Order: sequence, then C-alpha cells, then structure tokens
Amino acid sequence: MHSTVENLLKIQTKVKLKFENKNKDLNSTPKIIAVSKTFGMENIKPLINNGHIDFGENKVQEAQEKWAFIKKQNKSIKLHLIGKLQTNKVKAAVKLFDYIHSLDNKKLADKIQQQENDNNLKTKIFIQVNIGSEEQKSGISVDEIPDFYNYCKSINLNIIGLMCIPPINSDIERYFQNMKQLNQELNLKELSMGMSADYLTAVEYGATYLRIGSNIFGARN
Repeated sequence: MHSTVENLLKIQTKVKLKFENKNKDLNSTPKIIAVSKTFGMENIKPLINNGHIDFGENKVQEAQEKWAFIKKQNKSIKLHLIGKLQTNKVKAAVKLFDYIHSLDNKKLADKIQQQENDNNLKTKIFIQVNIGSEEQKSGISVDEIPDFYNYCKSINLNIIGLMCIPPINSDIERYFQNMKQLNQELNLKELSMGMSADYLTAVEYGATYLRIGSNIFGARN
C-alpha cells in the first residue's frame, strides 16, 4: 500500500474515534481534504485510486495544470480552493473548484457572483474569518461577520460555512470554540478548520472539513 494511503487511513481512524466520543449531534464524520498543493500526481493518484475524493489546492494556476484533465475523467472528485483568491483568478477558480474556503471581502464576493452567473455555476463557499485578529492574515473580522454574511446572501452566494486559520502557538481551543459559536449563530452547517497540527482538536469543536497536508503527503520541500 502506498504511504500516502496508509497515512490517510490512520488519520481517518483517529478522526472517527474522536468524532464518536465528541460529536453526537453531527450527522457524519468530518471530511478530510487532502491538501495536495506542491505535490505531483504521483503522490496524489494512489489516494484517488483508493477512492478519496476531496483535495485542496492553494493556487488556481497550479490546480488547473494538475486537475483540469483528471476532473473531466473522474466526476466524483471535489476540489477545494484553500488559498487566497485574487479577483483576476475568479473566472478560472469558479470553473475548476467545487469549494472556495477563502472568501474574505465584498469585491471578491461580487466577482464570484458575476462569474457564477456568467457560467451558470454554483460554488460552495466558506467565509474566511480572521479569528485571531492578525494584521498579516486575510479574513473578515469577527464583529463584521454577520453583516458580511448577510451581504453574501443578498447577492445569492451559496455560503455553507465559516473557515479559519488560528494564530500559531495559541490557545487553539478558544479560537475553535469561537468559530463553532459564530457558525451556530449564523445557522451554518459546515465548518472548515483544523490542519495537520490541530485537526483532532478541531473535531472536538465541530469541524466538518479538515484541511490536512503534511500528515498525509509528508513535509513540503
């Protein structure tokens, strides 16, 4: 068995155990997005062959080169854009990605809506929350979330949940708890949080999508 498949199976087992101990109120175990940015198809193919369908990429152009052909061949694959989306890349992103995890401003929201209309497509979208109020990070500030969410709904975007990247070396549980509460206040079903270092904690706080890269594929060069 390929090592990436072994790694994923181990993670799935841990997630399932944690989930069953913690989240009786959710319908299903969190989905694992295998974050395949910078890795080639030789690393990714074994996961696809083993039936994994959720993959995450950071850059639109890299994703186009890697996934355009494979997604035509395999309609079940779900591609997640987890990196920052520039407005000039929205057209390509809307055509390629099933999920966008990084909506963080009105200009971008308008652009996505325009491209969805032009191409008769509907993308599943997460609003990125700057949960640690970090100047260097993207995301909507916590107190602006309700207004921004209402704006997105008013232009008919399909907002399915919130997403965050908490501060490094922080009180991660506090931030995950805040995210869970925000998500519940907006009555949203999905919650994108948790990466290789903290995904089991994210499961405790109701994450429904986990973005895991290095624990599956190994360290990036």
